Amino acid sequence: MKKVVLGIVLVMTLVTLVACQNNGVSEEESNDDDLSVTENDSEGTPDDGSTDLDESTLNDEKAGDEVEEKDNQAEEQKVVEALYEINQGNWRVQPIDESSDGKVALLTIDDAPDKHAVEMAHILYELEVPAIFFVNGHFLETEEKEEQLKEIVSLGFTIGNHTYNHPNLRDISVDEQRDQLVSLNDKIEEIIGERPKFFRAPFGANTEESLAIAKEEKMVVMNWTYGYDWEADYQDSKALADIMVNTEYLSEGANLLMHDREWTKEALEDIVTGLREKGYTFVSPEQIKGVE
Repeated sequence: MKKVVLGIVLVMTLVTLVACQNNGVSEEESNDDDLSVTENDSEGTPDDGSTDLDESTLNDEKAGDEVEEKDNQAEEQKVVEALYEINQGNWRVQPIDESSDGKVALLTIDDAPDKHAVEMAHILYELEVPAIFFVNGHFLETEEKEEQLKEIVSLGFTIGNHTYNHPNLRDISVDEQRDQLVSLNDKIEEIIGERPKFFRAPFGANTEESLAIAKEEKMVVMNWTYGYDWEADYQDSKALADIMVNTEYLSEGANLLMHDREWTKEALEDIVTGLREKGYTFVSPEQIKGVE
């Protein structure tokens, strides 16, 4: 009887030991599985903070690009306020209102780009003086001359229409007058991408027809208040500089006429210096009221 009881106890002990071993293996496998899942998740999924940072950086860069683009567009659309206008009675540059400085002068250079216009543009650029270069079409019939016009524009100067072939408009037909103005505007636009906003008739010889055509083309018509460089007595740089600064015709709003000539080029710096010493500042063509 004792042997039977002892056998039963031994069997139950063995069963208990086997059950405990099985539970241990199961828990180890379960823990290994959990660890494997955790490691796999860690390798396969980026850190949430890193993702947010990358997206934030991209969004900031995109926003910055958009702001810069808007600023560029605003700069392109920026319009300079008109402070002056051309008096069609005496051709002076006059302030639109009393708040603008009246002691000003406008520099204009006709017959460009002949031989010296580019050099004159560089001189004025170094002196920080604006000007209008009134051009003729027959000076724009080669690639070299087209590049010269582009260079003048690249320095910040304004281009005006001085007719294609420099005729006296009073001696030609209405159709010929139109061709002289419009064909030159077309050519200038083809070269520099914009049409002139100013027109000066050769010899100052305006006609009713040319005035009407200029208005159609939205160009401000201007002659000048004085100029001397075509006269024999002033085809010398010193004599020219002296008369341009000390003439009795110099007054507020002076509209100075000069040409693409060697002696004018050589006198240019002295003319600018002399006018500045007399208290004159120089009008930017962009500040002159255009045709509405």
